[in-house]
Amino acid sequence: MSPALTDPRRLTVDLPARGGAMAVLEWGDPGRPVDLVFAHANGFNALTCRALLAPLGDRFRVWAPDLRGHGATRLPTPITGRRGWSDHAGDLAALLDRIDGPPAVLAGHSMGGTSGLLAAADRPDRVRGLVLADPVIWSRPAVLAFNAPLLRGLPERIPLVAAARRRRARFDSRDQAMSAYRGRGAFKGWPDDVLADYLTDGLVPAPEGGLVLTCDADWEASNYAAQGHDPWRAMARITAPIHILKAETGSTCRVTPSSRRPQVRVQTVPGGTHFLPMLHPELVRDALASMLEATGPA
Repeated sequence: MSPALTDPRRLTVDLPARGGAMAVLEWGDPGRPVDLVFAHANGFNALTCRALLAPLGDRFRVWAPDLRGHGATRLPTPITGRRGWSDHAGDLAALLDRIDGPPAVLAGHSMGGTSGLLAAADRPDRVRGLVLADPVIWSRPAVLAFNAPLLRGLPERIPLVAAARRRRARFDSRDQAMSAYRGRGAFKGWPDDVLADYLTDGLVPAPEGGLVLTCDADWEASNYAAQGHDPWRAMARITAPIHILKAETGSTCRVTPSSRRPQVRVQTVPGGTHFLPMLHPELVRDALASMLEATGPA
């Protein structure tokens, strides 16, 4: 195994006010302050991002949590009445509060990036910069529609909601799961080592035998359907620098460069799809390192 892809240390961070504990992967010198917190996308887990994050451990201390309902994190996942991602944002804010030392760079992919944006708006004193890889930020009219009381059923019409509920949850072996996912759907083009990392923490033994996904299908669907949060309002409250990497094809981010948001840099990745951390890890890693260097202690 390449030294750049060392295995992480596995931490458990108790968050009693949030109802449990977060599983966190750590790279880098544990004696230095946490430099970077990176949150994964819906349906995945922190280890999925090992190829992206592990090389940063040579210079920085990196934390990558499993979000609520994913991987090894044990926090409640109530779905009834759930309207947005305030639970994920609150978990990340609580995690930031547990970090000793100066503010960290907060980053993430897709839902993880958007949840980080929401958390930074609530804890601006704990965040010195953000890097968001194709975050889920709908257009302003869409956000207003998702928050309108008379249109609360609108997110249920998102195709990904139904697709998540149909997702196969059980496999006889990891090899079977690899064969089922390799080159298909969201995993098209993924390197085998990244797919294997996802499955390492994405599958656990099932009581009846075989393996089952750690992210329950109903919870994954709930994340897609729960769009009653406002990332635009959060962005307006943040003065720290924000670097957004947008996919050229199939982006979930509707933010464009604007003189009204001087703290926000928007970069469209040529040839990029929504899965930038998996398919363009070097580019995302460079953006993370640049933010860490530009905002770090003198």
